[in-house]
Amino acid sequence: MLENLWLYLVIAAVILVGGISALVSTRRRRGGTDTLDEAPPRPAAPPPAGEEDGGGVTTAAPPGPTAPAAPGEEAPATASPVETAPAVEQPESAAGRMVRLRARLARSGALGATLLNLLSRGDLTESDWEEIEETLLLADVGAGPTDELMEALRTKVKVLGTSDPAQVRAMVREELLTLVNPELDRRLAASPVVGDDGEPHPATILMVGVNGTGKTTTVGKLARLLVAEDRDVLLGAADTFRAAAADQLATWGQRVGVEVVRSEREGADPASVAFDAVKTGRESGVDVVIVDTAGRLQNKAGLMDQLGKIRRVVSRGAPVSEVLLVLDATTGQNGMRQAQVFAEAVEITGIVLTKLDGTAKGGIVVSVQRELGVPVKFVGLGEGPDDLAPFDPEAFVDALLES
Repeated sequence: MLENLWLYLVIAAVILVGGISALVSTRRRRGGTDTLDEAPPRPAAPPPAGEEDGGGVTTAAPPGPTAPAAPGEEAPATASPVETAPAVEQPESAAGRMVRLRARLARSGALGATLLNLLSRGDLTESDWEEIEETLLLADVGAGPTDELMEALRTKVKVLGTSDPAQVRAMVREELLTLVNPELDRRLAASPVVGDDGEPHPATILMVGVNGTGKTTTVGKLARLLVAEDRDVLLGAADTFRAAAADQLATWGQRVGVEVVRSEREGADPASVAFDAVKTGRESGVDVVIVDTAGRLQNKAGLMDQLGKIRRVVSRGAPVSEVLLVLDATTGQNGMRQAQVFAEAVEITGIVLTKLDGTAKGGIVVSVQRELGVPVKFVGLGEGPDDLAPFDPEAFVDALLES
């Protein structure tokens, strides 16, 4: 009996030792934890950057160290921010601008609407003709062109003897188009030219005008228009008297990937900056260099003489292809006096009319062309970056008559 008891004790001891050994082995496979209790659950890993967690909140993984890529493999992307250059904009093409802006241009149609209304009355009295004349003068058509239009309309009314709106509209359209003169060459000289030295030079465009006409803004918009037409453009910031002018121009250039030549010194010689711009443009092989000059008052002889100097200095580096005068369409006859003085200081080749939308002063197109003998080449029709369009005489007259 005693022998059986010892046998049972030996068997129990063997079983106990084996169980302890198995427990120790299992603990080691679990990583060497010091307790037999089940380890607490680990917190769930955050979702990848850009994915939503269970609460619907977008989370982003913080940047962390990135292991180097193995040879022949691309380095993994990191979440750390990377500075990138601003995207270059694609300006709207010239072909689509007049279509989009025609409705805006029609807002300046008080002139056409009034003429159609008066001439459609039939049996016009002398008082009616006086009202027509007053309408033309208030629209800044000018005294001479007004007399011509009045005579032509009187003759047409006698011949037609009708108040039919369609016939009246056709008559007014024909006479207004004659005044605007669709025969003028409104093309912009924006192709490289061969200089006196027999070498190719970029087309050089000088932009001139008084303070407040939106000249620097117009330079930026013109650059956008040329870029849309696949021209390589460079800008010259020769307005060295206004501290913000060069910065403003640089912003316009950056948006469409156009380089700007400027002086870091405020008050630098504008003629020198303009010359450097033309020189850089030639070395870079661009198509067009547009030089922004300082706005100046037409009654300041010294400033106007300086403008002549800029043109002379620039012409030493490249032939001057265009001198565009920027005029505010709302200034009326004051704008005409400005145009005359600038024409005397530099040889104006074309006019840019800004702020033409929403005004009844559309007649300035006629008067300024008659006075200077040069065409309106561009019109500004709004504050948007692409609200500068080549002037189209027929679209302009049709817009006047649409309101």
